[in-house]
Amino acid sequence: MSIMKNLKLLTATFLLSILTFTSCQDEIDNENGENPNTNAANSETANNLERSSMYDGSFDDFLDGMSCSSILFPVTATINGTQITLINEANYDLVLNILGELNNDDDEIVFQFPLSVKLSNYTEVQVANQTEYDALINACEQAENNAQDAINCLEIDFPITILTYNLNIEQTGSVVIESEQQLYTYMSNFGEDEKFAVNYPITATLNGETVIEITSDLDLKSQISDCLDVDDAKEEAEDNAKTLEGILVDGLFKVESFVTAGVNAANDYADYTIDFANDLTCTAEHKVNATIEDVEGTYTVASELEVLLNLTFSGNATFELLNNTWEVTSYSETSISLQSTTNAAITLVLTQV
Repeated sequence: MSIMKNLKLLTATFLLSILTFTSCQDEIDNENGENPNTNAANSETANNLERSSMYDGSFDDFLDGMSCSSILFPVTATINGTQITLINEANYDLVLNILGELNNDDDEIVFQFPLSVKLSNYTEVQVANQTEYDALINACEQAENNAQDAINCLEIDFPITILTYNLNIEQTGSVVIESEQQLYTYMSNFGEDEKFAVNYPITATLNGETVIEITSDLDLKSQISDCLDVDDAKEEAEDNAKTLEGILVDGLFKVESFVTAGVNAANDYADYTIDFANDLTCTAEHKVNATIEDVEGTYTVASELEVLLNLTFSGNATFELLNNTWEVTSYSETSISLQSTTNAAITLVLTQV
């Protein structure tokens, strides 16, 4: 089956078996059986359930650059000029190590075709060339722009029960859903001549860490909205981290302010400049007396909901006082303001020379 035909499957009827359900109207209590909040196939709840149960292809975004699919093994790629063959997820470290060698370069990943991918609708297709691969990327970007991509920040805990109704809101049965793929198949094939309701409460995991109880369609909508906001904040922080890396590497800095225990110790660093290199090393150089030994260190820029700068100097007690994981409270091309993540009273400001 061609890749272009499979692209149409993202929005059309999928070649997956429809789950059958067992009528058990007599076994369902009156409260659930008379639930007035039933949903049609095109309802917001149906859309939320379908998107929440799509295949999550975001775990290998560092490799393929799109969350709507993941690349299946084996695959051969040239990473920044180095060709490697990946046969399992353990080989991801090979890619990450190459990508992480320099932090302000233009990474290039060139795949060897054909290769196979798994799409958000759980189908597996073969991609014959770069043109077909670009079509996948474009389809993913369009899905993201139209809020039709997978919701990955909320994972429903299974099993859950779906109650079914006819158009007269008379209960016709129930379906027990055991997995994300079953839920996706069921919702994407739900008929126009029937309605459904989720048998709440259900539980879900937010952002991979917090287990919550969901009690209604409105609650489901609210939880999804909240976790998508968190996702947006993480993406913004990641973009800011990349920008900050570029500012650090391109500039030469001095300690403008270093406040600890209520005292500004910036004068202790007045004769030094700090150079951040592209390989995650940094060097403090005495700009007045060239015979004074340089102070060597390392740094990393990371992001969560905020941007973090980790500094580690060695061999100099004064600069070792700067060793910390700092939250970036603000930055520009000329100034970076930092606050200790362990003691908010400790602050550091770096400015370009």
